[in-house]
Amino acid sequence: MNPLSDPIIHHPFAYGPFTGFGLAVLFAFVIGQIVAQHELVRRGHDPEPMGDLVFAAVIGGIVGSKLYYAWLIGDWGDFFSRGGFVFWGGLIGGMITVVATALWKKMSLMRVADVTGPAIAAAYAIGRTGCWAVGDDYGRPWDGPLAVAFPEGAPASTAFNLREQFGIELPASVPPSEVLSVHPTQLYEVTLALVMFGILWRLRDHKHAEGWLFGLYAVLAGVERFVIEFVRAKDDRWFFDTLTAAQVIAIAFVIVGVVWMGLRWKADGRGIYEK
Repeated sequence: MNPLSDPIIHHPFAYGPFTGFGLAVLFAFVIGQIVAQHELVRRGHDPEPMGDLVFAAVIGGIVGSKLYYAWLIGDWGDFFSRGGFVFWGGLIGGMITVVATALWKKMSLMRVADVTGPAIAAAYAIGRTGCWAVGDDYGRPWDGPLAVAFPEGAPASTAFNLREQFGIELPASVPPSEVLSVHPTQLYEVTLALVMFGILWRLRDHKHAEGWLFGLYAVLAGVERFVIEFVRAKDDRWFFDTLTAAQVIAIAFVIVGVVWMGLRWKADGRGIYEK
């Protein structure tokens, strides 16, 4: 494989003691709260409890992402490492703590679900910029016009790292220290997340029962992640040597989302499965 002669060279972003990833995560939760509160106000509801739900999402998201990462790596000691903030684990963990908090505060779960669909999509778009900022979660080797080399990535996109950490087969002629250009999957995901947000925002005045919009989010998020995994640099293609763990979860999210949308199809709360 011949590396690009003139790839886009990526350099990590940091501002003082803050990394680009940390800033992106911070702003992701801020944007998510703003979007959800805006929708609650627009619908004539009290937006104040959303602050508690976002705090719960932060705690559940961190714990869930770390648990998922430790399980994926197969070493529970990695729960205490600095890395490993995995989206699916964070989303599931955040969902659990948000549901628990909403029940504790006697909030309508369907109302919460409806306004958090677009909010999560917006937050995800912001959060993925953090992966770009630190050079993490990039894709497989590529020599296209938007290919990016990550000489200071986490890890650097060297032939050695791509072989050893991600199980990517490269010609023996490529030296281990060679920095290769790859798919900028972080930017793909930012773009797709913005598309998701645009769709959900456009449909926020849907005529279905409250909660329907979260089902649509689950479908869109599942499809997005299923597709993007084919070009990401991953070493967990366990299923049929093709599908990653994230893709299997994505399929489950699509199925759950379709069922959810069907159950919340009619404005009176009846689903399409009922006569």
